[in-house]
Amino acid sequence: MRPLSSAPPAPHARASPGPGRGPRPRPPPCALPFPDALRAAAAAAAVSLSLLTGDAVGAVAAQPVEVCRDGAAAVAEEVRGEAVTNEQLVEEAWEVVNESFLPDAGSRPWSPEMWMQRKQDILQGTIKSRARAHDIIQKMLASLGDPYTRFLSPSEFSKMSKYDMTGIGLNLREIPDGNGSFKLMVLGLLLDGPAYSAGVRQGDELLSVNGIDVRGKSAFDTSSMLQGPKETFVTIKVKHGDCGPVESLKVQRQLVARTPVFYHLEKKENDDSSVGYIRIKEFNAVAKKDLVSALKHLQNSGATYFVLDLRDNLGGLVQAGIETAKLFLNKGDTVIYTAGRDHQVQNTIVAESGPMISTPLMLLVNDRTASASEIVASALHDNCKAVLVGEKTFGKGLIQSVFELHDGSGIVVTIGKYVTPNHKDINGNGIEPDYNRLPDFNEARDYLSRCRFKKLS
Repeated sequence: MRPLSSAPPAPHARASPGPGRGPRPRPPPCALPFPDALRAAAAAAAVSLSLLTGDAVGAVAAQPVEVCRDGAAAVAEEVRGEAVTNEQLVEEAWEVVNESFLPDAGSRPWSPEMWMQRKQDILQGTIKSRARAHDIIQKMLASLGDPYTRFLSPSEFSKMSKYDMTGIGLNLREIPDGNGSFKLMVLGLLLDGPAYSAGVRQGDELLSVNGIDVRGKSAFDTSSMLQGPKETFVTIKVKHGDCGPVESLKVQRQLVARTPVFYHLEKKENDDSSVGYIRIKEFNAVAKKDLVSALKHLQNSGATYFVLDLRDNLGGLVQAGIETAKLFLNKGDTVIYTAGRDHQVQNTIVAESGPMISTPLMLLVNDRTASASEIVASALHDNCKAVLVGEKTFGKGLIQSVFELHDGSGIVVTIGKYVTPNHKDINGNGIEPDYNRLPDFNEARDYLSRCRFKKLS
């Protein structure tokens, strides 16, 4: 199993060196036992997104084994080159579910014992074609009763590349460096994408973007730095693996995220106050950056309080929603809890710094406010930072990871769920608003004051 974007390139898909670039001499590979190398090649690097339409939603990546690039790539290439049988492919999909699936997500009973029996039933005979193997995987996943755990054909899986956060075809992961900080590792690459074609490889460390040192910066913020207009260039410096050289590479951007943030200032009649109205249509790689710009502009223009509109916002990148919520929270406030079978899924996400604004906030929601938007709504509501206005939210609070199988197909598996700071399960329940109509400024301020008093008592 090779989770999304972490797959080593197939031999036939390997990009040719760029102009003036000959093949690099291959240094002696660092020693790495075969099973560990295989696990390193399969380290999770799934995209983090949450779409109500049933596309992949929020992902939690497994901690990779850090290895020298060339040694790991050689083993990974060997693994990729081996022909996988139809039975092995089905068992590969079965194993992902066995290790990671969240039993609460399905509408039918699930246990490891029941799942083991299912494998034994499936693999009794020979699976004669790849199409038949795919069909078996589809039915096997459907038996879980979870609409979000599903099979992706090779063509469907390849479309996942449109969720690249950086615009140059790579996924980044924060890895502790042993000195109390962390470094940014390339945990996934789009085959023949801009970064790969320029010479970036899985396992490389990203050192700088356009001359700015990114060591210690978050993967999310660095991904935003890599974004830019299509066909423009960004210069990155990478270190190839643990024991390779440092190289400066010029990469042409391929994809660009459009701003989802729209705002204006409204002057209230018969009043000296002004309302800063901000609408976020979705949470993508530039949502946080553009929201910060909107808040600064509205503050400088004299906004007395703010209205944040998340109606019809179906989600998007979960991390973008988390980073958005942090802009309004006090240092140490809980953004969201995550729960799942794997201890790496169990997490408490908190704000690391103080709020950007302290004025009252009203947050508009409806029945199409979902997933990442519900994370923002619950974080601001439960921490007494915003009054929720409108309708009950959709109730989509599951976490999925996307895994690539050895034939280029993939599976999306529900591995966890989100729990609000007040310990309420979002999934299937949604979030109730405080008001069905927009309250006036003083009413909202008084409500938030009572909320904070109740929280402290």
